[in-house]
Amino acid sequence: MTLPALLLALAAPVQAAAPSPADPIEADWRTIPDDEIMIITLADGREVVVRLAARFAPEHVANIRKLARAGWWDDASVYRVQENWVTQWGDATEKKPLPADIARRPAAEFEIPAFTPAQRMTKSDARSTASGFSADGWPMATDGKAAWLTHCYGMVGVARDSLPDTGTGAELFTPIGQSARRLDRNYTIVGRIIGGMGHMASMPRSDAPMGVYADPGERTGITSVRLASDIPAAERPRYEYRATDNPRFAALIKLRENPAPPTIGTGGADVCEIALPTRRAG
Repeated sequence: MTLPALLLALAAPVQAAAPSPADPIEADWRTIPDDEIMIITLADGREVVVRLAARFAPEHVANIRKLARAGWWDDASVYRVQENWVTQWGDATEKKPLPADIARRPAAEFEIPAFTPAQRMTKSDARSTASGFSADGWPMATDGKAAWLTHCYGMVGVARDSLPDTGTGAELFTPIGQSARRLDRNYTIVGRIIGGMGHMASMPRSDAPMGVYADPGERTGITSVRLASDIPAAERPRYEYRATDNPRFAALIKLRENPAPPTIGTGGADVCEIALPTRRAG
């Protein structure tokens, strides 16, 4: 190529990629209420943001809000990181007293009132007869009798003892590896991480049993946990979720289930394979 031709080529405008039918439009973005946004500040200043599933696990989320307002997690830690499984945080000593107004034995909220997806996955999977997404962006599944939220990467669950009603919400975990779908209907889901998930997923793994750090010095400290609604209005972060009740999200599912060549698709996908975008709005 001659120099003039090269310069002409470099000066040519770069054509934007053609829009995809799966791209959201502005109306697809909806506000997450401030009292459903919980900010975890780690000791090194990094932040993890959780969206609380208030309408699916109301009793546990009520406990979590009280714990946050009491500053119960201040100076707690991330004390368990098990490779390809979960990151867990709370009081590693299990001796810190809970606030007086906390429900000590909330009923297990493993199931949700109904399977009412705005979008469904095409195929069933090994753990459900049908799965899909609520209009407000939560993954759910059913066996035709009961319905539940699914333990996908980044979801937040309540750790507990062997009895179903022994998790208050003080000890929480998030799956960091393969989908933890075998926990479905066995642990209460109270939210999902919508910001800073990489911090939870990239912490050093522990080789100790169950991934609990053997040396307290290995833990990652937590400086504070706060609800956005308790932060001055001018300072609180605001987030939006991508609604699923529209043809653009349906197209997103279709593209995931039937990827373009040379990728080979099977005409189906697990509900946990579909991204649920959120964005910071302020």
